[in-house]
Amino acid sequence: MARALNKNKKPESKIKRARNYFLGSFGSPCSFSFTANLSFTRPYTPLACGLQRKTAASYTIPRLNARIPAHHAVILWYGRTFLQTVHPMLKKLFQSFRTPLRRTQHIRSTPEVLNSGQHSLQKAQFSRYAVNIVERLQGAGYQAYLVGGCVRDMLLGITPKDFDVATSATPEQVRAEFRNARIIGRRFKLVHIHFGREIIEVATFRANHPQNEDDEDSNQSSRNESGRILRDNVYGTLEEDAQRRDFTINALYYDPVSERILDYANGVHDIRNHLIRLIGDPKKRYQEDPVRMLRAVRFAAKLNFGIEKHTVQPIRELAPMLREIPSARLFEEVLKLFLSGHGAITFEMLVDLQLFAPLFPASADALEHNPEYTHTLISEALTNTDLRIKQNKPVTPAFLFAALLWPALPARVLRLQERGMPPIPAMQEGAHELIAEQCQRIAIPKRFTMPIREIWDMQERLPRRSGKRADLLLDNPRFRAGYDFLLLRESAGEQTDGLGEWWTDYQDANDSERRDMIRDLSGKGDDASGAPRKRRRSSGSKRKRAGAPSATGE
Repeated sequence: MARALNKNKKPESKIKRARNYFLGSFGSPCSFSFTANLSFTRPYTPLACGLQRKTAASYTIPRLNARIPAHHAVILWYGRTFLQTVHPMLKKLFQSFRTPLRRTQHIRSTPEVLNSGQHSLQKAQFSRYAVNIVERLQGAGYQAYLVGGCVRDMLLGITPKDFDVATSATPEQVRAEFRNARIIGRRFKLVHIHFGREIIEVATFRANHPQNEDDEDSNQSSRNESGRILRDNVYGTLEEDAQRRDFTINALYYDPVSERILDYANGVHDIRNHLIRLIGDPKKRYQEDPVRMLRAVRFAAKLNFGIEKHTVQPIRELAPMLREIPSARLFEEVLKLFLSGHGAITFEMLVDLQLFAPLFPASADALEHNPEYTHTLISEALTNTDLRIKQNKPVTPAFLFAALLWPALPARVLRLQERGMPPIPAMQEGAHELIAEQCQRIAIPKRFTMPIREIWDMQERLPRRSGKRADLLLDNPRFRAGYDFLLLRESAGEQTDGLGEWWTDYQDANDSERRDMIRDLSGKGDDASGAPRKRRRSSGSKRKRAGAPSATGE
């Protein structure tokens, strides 16, 4: 807490001293001093998890009237909001120090309009197909705008991955205008308009759901008991659509015809301040769609934005609601979280906000019981994935899921081995159980679960290098993925007796050097070659057994 200063004492260095004058009931003007340490407490950011409390200012009001005692007033700054302990007579004065962000958001019926001279966007920057759709819909008498992430990213100088259009036309009316259009979705009806490989998504303006459940049409809107929206096809106006969007930075509407931006939720302000803020009451909006919690983390990591304190506050409490989300939808969201080039910092935020456990319960349990190894392995895998994405190298979700789930596998395999199951079958059985449990939360397709098992299976086969096994493994299509995964395990601190280095040297060696390396393994007489070799029966013993009399004496 900042130390209050007496009038007769000099302020400390590097602390500004301010002087002001009070009138009214104080009688003649009187001065007061205060120390101001106005360093803002940052919102929740990818690099600084958690909110800190700091003192913004400390005031000492001198005693100038017998009826008004000296009073010490402190203003605390939480994020961008004041909490005050003040004399009642100063309440109105200190109102001027309050930020307007404390006030409850209200629905704006008229947007802030940014003309072409007030922003940097130009019509030519956007997809010509998306612009053509907007122009055709407007020509047909409908309202239509480019909306959402494409406008946000363009303002930030980022190339959008896709372009979305919002319109007053219903999905059926949009399909009537475009022969290459197809209506998709039941929970949230959309129209996909195909232009070769490019697909433009067109959505009809949405409105808020009826407050009275009796007024809801189950064909248009429905919720479950927790408030999660199961169907969202209540159409509305542009103003209502802006309030139905999740974050302020996504509630920007760009008209390529007039080159204006319509901002209903101060989204441009939040973009300039690098802030993720939910529209409306955060708890209610998360209950409507818990995936918004994941989206908040993804945008914060991708854009390097902070999450506004009211937006981040309910997340830990509501994180278990992710278990209600369909597993197929969570699979798509997880790919967006970890394959956007910012997976490492996304993982840190998910763990800190307690969102990782609802997605990967077995791995979260391993993170709790063996935190250093689990955290290092997953972080290393995501860091390497981020680097490959930045270098425009291919990445596979199979390797990523193999790394995310691996820390939960060894304990299962060990339990099966203790029951008498051989190592490789134990690995296969443990992998089957773990993947089956994980698919209950995230529906990993079979095209990825099969490579995951093969990568894990290679971890049990790579130590078995005797005879021709090393060459056979080298020709295995999954060898490279299995070898990379072995190096990942070693980088996380797992002890493999130099197995990764051995395979690195073996790949670079010529045929004669490889034979020498195999002979060296045989000469060690340890477990480096894998399982114990079976004893071969001599041909003489076979003949002797063949000529022996049977138990019946025949």
